[in-house]
Amino acid sequence: GLEMAGTVESVGQGVTKWKPGQAVCGLLAGGGYAEYAVIHESMALPIPEGLSTAEAAGLPEVFLTAFQALGWLARLQEGERILIHAGASGVGTAAIQLAHTMGAHAVVTASAAKHAICKELGAAHAIDYKNQDFEAAVIEYTHEKGVDVVIDFIGGPYFQRNLNVLAMEGRLVMLAFLGGVHSDPLNLGPVLRKRLQVMGSTLRARSLDYKIRLSQDLYRYAWPLFEQGKLRPVIDTIFDWKEASKAHQYMEDNRNQGKVILKVS
Repeated sequence: GLEMAGTVESVGQGVTKWKPGQAVCGLLAGGGYAEYAVIHESMALPIPEGLSTAEAAGLPEVFLTAFQALGWLARLQEGERILIHAGASGVGTAAIQLAHTMGAHAVVTASAAKHAICKELGAAHAIDYKNQDFEAAVIEYTHEKGVDVVIDFIGGPYFQRNLNVLAMEGRLVMLAFLGGVHSDPLNLGPVLRKRLQVMGSTLRARSLDYKIRLSQDLYRYAWPLFEQGKLRPVIDTIFDWKEASKAHQYMEDNRNQGKVILKVS
């Protein structure tokens, strides 16, 4: 329940940016599995022209997370190479598209069945992590040059290989530890030898001021691209809100390609 899209029901005293009846989406601190939610006026964003309410509900968290990782943390530059793990996930699909608009060359890991959607969104190359060693595949694909940025959600089991595939002055951004926090064996030599940067971040613990600045920065960069059709939320399935447990199991089974939406009304 960390994001939502809907119609403004009422506004608090002193609110000037919004009025009842306007369509908005935005990141929440929690409580999104509900008929009503409360959001700071500067965190609410207009639904981009051309997107449905359901599509907009799948926009805030993944695009804010990906934009923070690529733009604010990694400082991804035009012409750079980026490895995006879990390319068919919600954040992964957003990151592929953002990397493409930034002029970067995206390589992704995903199961073979999900390669098509990743390439459709702009990935230049996809690696089947179930049947390939992504480290060897990246080194081969880049002709031993490596990548400039890695976006990772796995953590410990991938940490050493992430360091190994980074090019000189590469940046590793860690957004989750789905595989655990321990890496064994671990050789930190590449960090000094290649002058690497290792960063970690989550949005939930960030201050309201940080989230507002990030939201407004994403709005300025991405909303014109959404309205031009150059960016889009990738929606896999829409469940009725009463089927929330079924939706969670669907994601736990790793069946989704993109976002899973709960429709309240």
